Amino acid sequence: MSGLVIAYGKADHNNVNSMFRKIGHRGPDVSGVFENNGIIMAQNYLEADAASASGDISVPVSCPQNPNLRICYDGQMGSWDELAGSNGIPHGPFREERLLLELYQCYDTDMLRYLNDAIFAFVISDGGEFFAARDLLGIKPLFFGWKDQTLYLASELKSIIEVTEDVHEFPPGHYMDRNGALTRFARLPEALPEVLYTDLNKITEDIRSKIRQSLLGRVDFRFSTGSLLSGGIDSSVIAMLASEAYKEKCGKDARLKTFVLGVEESTDIHNARVMADYIDSDHHELVVDLNQSLAVLPEVIYYLESFDPSLVRSSISNFLISKFAKEQGIQVLLSGEGGDEVFCGYTYLKDFPFDELFARQMECIGFLHNNASLRLDRMNQCNGLRVVAPIISGDLFNYSLAIPPEYKQKPDGKNKSEKWIFRKAYERLLPKGIAWRLKQEFSQGSGIASLLPTYFEKTVTDDELADVQAEYPMIRSKEEFYYFRIFIEHFGAGRAVDTVGQWICL
Repeated sequence: MSGLVIAYGKADHNNVNSMFRKIGHRGPDVSGVFENNGIIMAQNYLEADAASASGDISVPVSCPQNPNLRICYDGQMGSWDELAGSNGIPHGPFREERLLLELYQCYDTDMLRYLNDAIFAFVISDGGEFFAARDLLGIKPLFFGWKDQTLYLASELKSIIEVTEDVHEFPPGHYMDRNGALTRFARLPEALPEVLYTDLNKITEDIRSKIRQSLLGRVDFRFSTGSLLSGGIDSSVIAMLASEAYKEKCGKDARLKTFVLGVEESTDIHNARVMADYIDSDHHELVVDLNQSLAVLPEVIYYLESFDPSLVRSSISNFLISKFAKEQGIQVLLSGEGGDEVFCGYTYLKDFPFDELFARQMECIGFLHNNASLRLDRMNQCNGLRVVAPIISGDLFNYSLAIPPEYKQKPDGKNKSEKWIFRKAYERLLPKGIAWRLKQEFSQGSGIASLLPTYFEKTVTDDELADVQAEYPMIRSKEEFYYFRIFIEHFGAGRAVDTVGQWICL
């Protein structure tokens, strides 16, 4: 995980310095600034992302053949080892950055077709050439704005707001040229692809293989590594696989640290305890209450840059447990994020017939870039943690599209079993109560979701809500109004509001 700030045109040092300070939390361990021919590029890294970096490697990372060609990069590549080998990139620090520079020099904008199993936001430039891009799902954040004939880009909204209110989210699946023109390079499929996989045993075996390889390709345990463990199937699968890999590397008595948060004896607390015993992890529980949640709200919304109620609730839980994990010495935190999007896990999807499920799944995935992915990035980054989500894999996602819809939402009498094929893949490897536990959002399982809406119904008046809805009709509840008020204190009520994605339900 890392942060970047770019000024291209009539670059101003004071503006860049001010913007860079705003994202100091994204990489307090390694940083650098490069200037050449009207561009200023600033990059920072967490220690876990700048592994083995030595003093002779400058940041932003440069190209050996052209020292002025630099890259500012935030991302993770599942296929980096294979790509680096085939392109002659030697082992060493910043291998992904050096690989991207090589691909750019060989293929120009066509380099993006090699990044199907990567999440990324990057800018490559020498002051003359300029190329910026963001991954198709928008898992890595990027924003841009203009002021005084200068293009500014940054990892977070708060940086752009420092210099201009003309702020825009960099659209996912696009790249930008030196003139600021945006070009789409990828899009989500518009029609259900041919169903290629119907053999149940092969599908479940492939799912297990792809997720395991995704985890092993992204985590090597060189840094203190732990796993979120809510007791749902997504986090349980990742914690189980990580625990196995940890024991293989460090010895059969080694115990991976796992973390759960809940309000009193929440369902997450109970189920995570069951799973932790099952995999023999070094388990940590954080019990919180309403007052603790309210106390961190301003900080959560500032770092999250959103006022969507569902997202804020789950982000409070994520923020608190991430901070707790950091206090326990964790540098890399594993997450089960992605299972609901890949395997149709959201319960509202049960309301749609199979011939509509694919379109609804794509709609759901289309919300990631300015909603759920923000929690994954921001709530760990602001606490100085590198987060890894192995289920968010281009290889797994593309494979899942060719699985029959009825395997994702399996009919079960009058009901449907969400993520059925994913559960089936691991039912013999997990406790039954974990493998078939009903889907709950992060904030629901932890108990946070039951506390906050009730509190705001009592503390915000009907007149206050009516007044704000007259000016901002997108505000849907008293809870959302409260979060919105905090948001505009930090980012204003102008174009920044347009960057916020709202989930389809409260």
